[in-house]
Amino acid sequence: MSEFIPPAKPIIGDEERAAVDRVMRSGMIAQGPEVATFEEEFSAHFVPGRPSVAVNSGTSGLHLGLLAAGVGAGDEVIVPSFTFAATGNSVALAGGTPVFVDIEPETFTLDPAAVAAAITPKTKAIMPVHLYGHPARMRELEAIAAEHGVALYEDAAQAHGASLDGRPVGSFGEFAMFSLYPTKNMTSGEGGMVTTATAELARRVKLLRNQGMERQYENEVIGFNTRMTDIHAAIGRVQLTKVDAWTAQRQANAAFLDAHLQGVIVPPVLEGAVHVYHQYTVRVQDDRDGFVAALKQEHNVGAGVYYPIPNHRLPSLAPYAPGLELPETERAASEVVSLPVHPSLSQDDLERIVAAVNAVAGAGA
Repeated sequence: MSEFIPPAKPIIGDEERAAVDRVMRSGMIAQGPEVATFEEEFSAHFVPGRPSVAVNSGTSGLHLGLLAAGVGAGDEVIVPSFTFAATGNSVALAGGTPVFVDIEPETFTLDPAAVAAAITPKTKAIMPVHLYGHPARMRELEAIAAEHGVALYEDAAQAHGASLDGRPVGSFGEFAMFSLYPTKNMTSGEGGMVTTATAELARRVKLLRNQGMERQYENEVIGFNTRMTDIHAAIGRVQLTKVDAWTAQRQANAAFLDAHLQGVIVPPVLEGAVHVYHQYTVRVQDDRDGFVAALKQEHNVGAGVYYPIPNHRLPSLAPYAPGLELPETERAASEVVSLPVHPSLSQDDLERIVAAVNAVAGAGA
């Protein structure tokens, strides 16, 4: 059988290894000049005019962003249930209440009508997730936030370089979080980046990541140790120089899959949206799990299911959503399959993926 095609594959090259070596030789390993430069370069690349703050993970980024924005006990933050648990977890960790609402089926992101219906006097903010690399419906969500006087935050963990109407994700909310986990569109080995609308909000995130202090031993607030190291920042800086080419390859791979797949529902792209295809997520309406198993067993093609259990059904987060019914979320959780789209795929790989999907879909899995 042909070699296995993995659903995701981190790309770490000689340049990244050389950058780590350079930092190791410098003796400055913890947070230092590499982190500061990475923050400046990340802002310039993805969200010009907005300060960025590097942290040790995407989850830390969400948590500190929420705390810096003033979310606490008694505050409700509207979030999707169809996402990684970190979205809801971060609201709970900040002391707030995650309010789960349904998604709309095209983009797998927050349904604006459901968001509007969920707003109460306790609503502090709306936090959409730009899922799989496609921007959420920010036009409508901005209007709802303005109408009700609530804040807008962004979970952009999977959406480096995505945009809507020419505006990059990360530039809509008071803050946004980008993940730098190994399988994301770019990585720092592990880490996250918080982009903020104001310098003051960035300063608060910086205080929170560093034990509450800007100057050593002058602790201003109760804080954490969620700093990024210079080693990780050095990797991220190299990856910043490559991410645009990788994104273009992801988009080309997705276009090939769009044109040739049969028997599955390929991911639509909204007018005015730039999709960066962190995942290429199709819907399989009959026996999704059998479909995934057949791809691997019969064709050695890997696929991922993100996310089979919605957040409002998880034992950890279900107490925030007693009796909640989210039909589009449940349907997506039972139908989605993410096919390989990463930039390491060869033309032969793409043709194998197409042949495998079309064969399995045609056989009814």
